[in-house]
Order: sequence, then C-alpha cells, then structure tokens
Amino acid sequence: MEVAWMYGIIGGLMIGCAAGVYLLINGRIMGASGIAGSLVDGTAKSARVERIAFLLGLMGVPALASLFVAIPTTHVTSNLPLLIVAGIMVGFGTRLGSGCTSGHGVCGMSRFSVRSIVATCVYIGAGVLVIVAARRMGVL
Repeated sequence: MEVAWMYGIIGGLMIGCAAGVYLLINGRIMGASGIAGSLVDGTAKSARVERIAFLLGLMGVPALASLFVAIPTTHVTSNLPLLIVAGIMVGFGTRLGSGCTSGHGVCGMSRFSVRSIVATCVYIGAGVLVIVAARRMGVL
C-alpha cells in the first residue's frame, strides 16, 4: 500500500513543531526568508550564529533523513535557467510580501494574523494561476 501522503502530514507536523519551538525559545517568528535575508543584508548581527545554524538544519535534516528513508519522486525540472529565474522571483516575492510560506502560512495564520491570511491567499492563488497558465502554454 502506498503511503506517500504521510510524508506531507509528517513534514507539516515537523514544521509546525519547529515553528512553535523557535517562537518559544527565541520569541521570534520562524520565517525562513527573513532569517536568510537578515544574513544576506547584514542585519542579523548578534543572532548570526543562531540563524546560520537554523539554515544549516533546514538543509541538513532532509539530507540526513534521506539516508534512512526513501525520498519520494518529484517532478522538479532539470532546466537550470528556469530554476534560477524561479528562485529569483521567489526571493523578490518574499521581500515584496514581507515574508514567505513559513512566516505567513505556518506562523502568521496560526496566530490569526489578517495580513498573513491575505498574503497566504494571494501567493497560493498566484501559484495556481501560474500553473494553469504554464500548462495551457505547454510549459509544464
């Protein structure tokens, strides 16, 4: 029996728990783009080591888990220029929206932040529109 749907549930629980622990220990919202952005623009200052550790954990834990659990197949493109453009657009969007999916979607919505609820609806809606358009144009 295929249980791939469990990966989403387990991942969601892990992200939710991590966000709660981060908020309880640091008193700050776990927004990955804000954490990464503060390292890039130099505003992290005294929290630099903590934020680097967070980002290393964000990348390292899935790599470590892949040693013990089979990684589900994905449909990510191998088109490097497309991935670069997509990454730049996501970075621009997170700055424009003052946060990312972890900041608004996980932490903001759980606190019933109207701004985060609106932001989440906008980026989910934009994602749906882009996928529909890309499929109609034959890109996907």
